Amino acid sequence: MASWWSFRCLWVYYILGQFNVLYVKTDWPSLNASNIQLLGLFYDAPNGSDPLLDYTHSLAMFKSAIILAQQYNITIEGEFIGWQSITTDGDIMHGLRSTCHTTSKSNIVGIVGPYLSRESEIIAHFAAITGIPVISHDSTTPALSDRSAYPTFYRTVPADDTAALAIGQLFVRFNWTSCVVIYQNDAFGQGFEQAISDVFDNYNLTITETIMFDIATLSIRGDLKSFLINNPSRIVLLWAQEDYAPLILQSALDLGVLGPSYTWILSGDIELNSFDAQWYPNLIGMLTMEAVVGNVINAPINTTLLNDAYKIWQIYELETFPGSTNVDYSALFAFDATWTIIQALAQLCPNVSTNNSSTCILFTNATFCFDKTFLDTDNLLNIINLNTFLGVSGPIQFNANTTDRVNGTYYILKNVQSASNSIEYVPIMTSSNSQNWALYTPTSVIMWPGNTVTPPSDNAVASGVTFRIAIIESEPFTMATQTNDSSGNTITTYTGYMPDLINLLQTNMGFIPQIILVSSNNTYNSLVYAVANGDYDMVVADVTVTAARREIVDFSASIFDDSLRIIIRETPSVNIDWLAFLKPFSRTLWLTILGTTIYASILIFLLERHHNEALQDRSVVSGSAMSAWYSMAIVLACVPDFNITTAAGRLLTVGLYILSLILVAAYTANLASDLTIQKSQTVVSGIDDIKNGKIPFSRIGILVGSSIEDYYLQEISSGSRNFYPLTSITEAYDKLLSGVIDASIIDVGPVEYATTHIYCNLTLVGADFDASAFGIVYQKDWIYAKELDVNLLSLRENGTFDTSRTKWFEGGDCSQTDDTSTAMTVESMAGLFLTFGVISILSLLLFVWLKRSVIKDYIQSYKRRRTLVITPNTFK
Repeated sequence: MASWWSFRCLWVYYILGQFNVLYVKTDWPSLNASNIQLLGLFYDAPNGSDPLLDYTHSLAMFKSAIILAQQYNITIEGEFIGWQSITTDGDIMHGLRSTCHTTSKSNIVGIVGPYLSRESEIIAHFAAITGIPVISHDSTTPALSDRSAYPTFYRTVPADDTAALAIGQLFVRFNWTSCVVIYQNDAFGQGFEQAISDVFDNYNLTITETIMFDIATLSIRGDLKSFLINNPSRIVLLWAQEDYAPLILQSALDLGVLGPSYTWILSGDIELNSFDAQWYPNLIGMLTMEAVVGNVINAPINTTLLNDAYKIWQIYELETFPGSTNVDYSALFAFDATWTIIQALAQLCPNVSTNNSSTCILFTNATFCFDKTFLDTDNLLNIINLNTFLGVSGPIQFNANTTDRVNGTYYILKNVQSASNSIEYVPIMTSSNSQNWALYTPTSVIMWPGNTVTPPSDNAVASGVTFRIAIIESEPFTMATQTNDSSGNTITTYTGYMPDLINLLQTNMGFIPQIILVSSNNTYNSLVYAVANGDYDMVVADVTVTAARREIVDFSASIFDDSLRIIIRETPSVNIDWLAFLKPFSRTLWLTILGTTIYASILIFLLERHHNEALQDRSVVSGSAMSAWYSMAIVLACVPDFNITTAAGRLLTVGLYILSLILVAAYTANLASDLTIQKSQTVVSGIDDIKNGKIPFSRIGILVGSSIEDYYLQEISSGSRNFYPLTSITEAYDKLLSGVIDASIIDVGPVEYATTHIYCNLTLVGADFDASAFGIVYQKDWIYAKELDVNLLSLRENGTFDTSRTKWFEGGDCSQTDDTSTAMTVESMAGLFLTFGVISILSLLLFVWLKRSVIKDYIQSYKRRRTLVITPNTFK
């Protein structure tokens, strides 16, 4: 009968090979002829050349548990418990059909497995219908904890919500606040993703990105490199089964997104020797976290059972036994799952012999698997719920409220470290029953990515990262100088405010700059769009921060406080105006003042002639002249030669004093104003003159594609591009000097440098306007933005920006005159001095005229003396 049954099974496997039913043919004793059997479901990679370790180890410990029950003489109704096993391939329908086929042909009273969570969800539903207990040794999705949904399901491995809690505690320990989660798209991966999200919410942590690995196509959905490089977190949680994880890691290695910049935490160990030795430095620092058995953390286990099981394994399959310290932990969970069912069956059917007509193992009489149900399910489940024993993985205990074991949940954190031309896993920390993490040993040391003992930050850091930095020539911000080395090669050297800033940031942040000099023909707006499109990582130049640009890119903190200035040609020297001093008053007013003075002098002469001694003995002409002098002196605020003696004269003098007070004050004010205007007279005096159209708009140069163009269109021309277009700042200077344009609006930094260092015949007019700032341009949500801003603020606080501004903008060879000075020049007062000169000449002429008789007598006397001297010499 047993031989016939084996033949039928082999024939069905041959016909239904696609169902992947496998009866392992080894030297293990054949027990599938027993009427009471356990079914083991164990996963192996469908395309793997060698079986997975957990497959080989779990299957061996499953068989060892059943043979050990025989050795312990545990029988059910006088029969030893037998086994059958199925190798699953991850296809849930294959697994279900294989299970259905086996349970239809055999009395399967319990199932150990499956390994995969997605398989367990289906098999658990099937078992609930047939009344068969299922105890998984490696299915961890939290959804399987629901007792109402899975009434006959149990598991000896901790659920992933417990693993997620342990990870949350690990993040708190290392002060990490964020991570990226990569998970496979099945119940195992999706269940963990939900569990870790719940834990992170409770701990106020952040999952910055979730990335799905498609188990059908065996690839990441999306661009893994883009996902990780553009993500602000540098901690990566990889939750994938052991045959998928190496594929993901190899992809990460090829894309350069593993060590040393990223810290990866895996859901279990993988074979490190599957990677080429060139990748070992990048794998150092990687962490793995997996559920372990009690003895790993010095918790109690049943060593008697464990040693007996190992002996059986070595007897029947010595070639696969890896040594007691290298057995996969899932194999030990598989043993406890098997032993739990064995113990429960033994208690369900105590002391029942083959001679007893009653039986405790009964099934409905049906051949179809879904109709063939176990009749004593409730009693068997109650025994499992109440049973407690010390297993090889730790204490085993269940209850009716959950499918998870009550206690005995342990985790170990391993660290990939270097070891004599290779790498290996080193245990570093443990967690027990949801307690906080502790060092594996007091001397345990974690080697982090980059082979350092310093714990990494979870945030992206710029150290070691290559940045494509675009710069553009604009004196003195960036200046390019080409020289030839000894080999004749051309070397380009960059100097200026911006190269100095890049060097300072490189020193502080540790990034690797890839400097790209952009042609000066490019507009500043085109640079902004280039960053938005990913052509550059940064633009470090005199780029103004504007609202429109912020819609497509982001800017750093200010690197240069900017504003706009108007630049024009230097105005020519002031033309001499000989009558400039007369301009404060109009010609009519001057004539009125003259007439008033004459009128007052006539009155003074009439009022004072007979009463004032200074006028009594003088002729009419002389007295009139003295009266005119008196009136003029009073009007000009001078002191006359004589005093008024009559009351009427004094009253008239008061009137003249009042007139003098107002006229002198008005003259002084108007003269100062005229002279100041004359001194500062330029094409335009400020931005208001530009707005008011003092010069034609077509003769105003504006740099196209710049923030200056935006200002002009918004504030001056109401959107009309009626200006003279410029392609560079240098062109603005050239067009000013050649007379093509009369004025240009330029940022204050370069224009101040130009007018003090290079273009001495150009000058600035008016005050600054439209205050703004230059910033470093980078893409939106750039992961290094915070680090960059912190360093820029540090440079501002320690005065580095002020020092650089002094270094590059102050000094110069051009002598600049402060256009706010009000000092008067000789030219502006030339007419006044000329008038004084004429008056002084007239005074000399008057003096000569008055002394004409004396001069005439002196000349005649001189001629006579000369004649007397010459005559004696003649006679000789």
